Amino acid sequence: MHLVPADRADRRTIDGHRVCDAIAAIGDPDHVRAWAERFSLLADPGRLALLLALHHTGPLAVSDLAVATGMNDPAVSQALRLLRAAGVVAGEKEGRVVRYRIVDPVTSGLLGQCTTADTD
Repeated sequence: MHLVPADRADRRTIDGHRVCDAIAAIGDPDHVRAWAERFSLLADPGRLALLLALHHTGPLAVSDLAVATGMNDPAVSQALRLLRAAGVVAGEKEGRVVRYRIVDPVTSGLLGQCTTADTD
């Protein structure tokens, strides 16, 4: 059990080789934390709805996203601010209109796995 950290080495295991495989699969805690943060962006239904709309339609303005998702404009703006700060979306200004689009390919790939099909 060469991968078990010293602070856990005295604990009993059933399948030691699988424990080592599990530790290797988990990897670096910072990497796990980064993925958890990415998933937390998708965990909010409002943000997920915005991202799905952008993923399937391309660039949209705040007011259009508000109509599409049923959210109000300030809530859309706040969610987009968070997603922009995380590097998931970017806005492109055309005159007075800013249209947002997804710029993170990993998030886009995850969204591609979401369907409107029943999850039962």
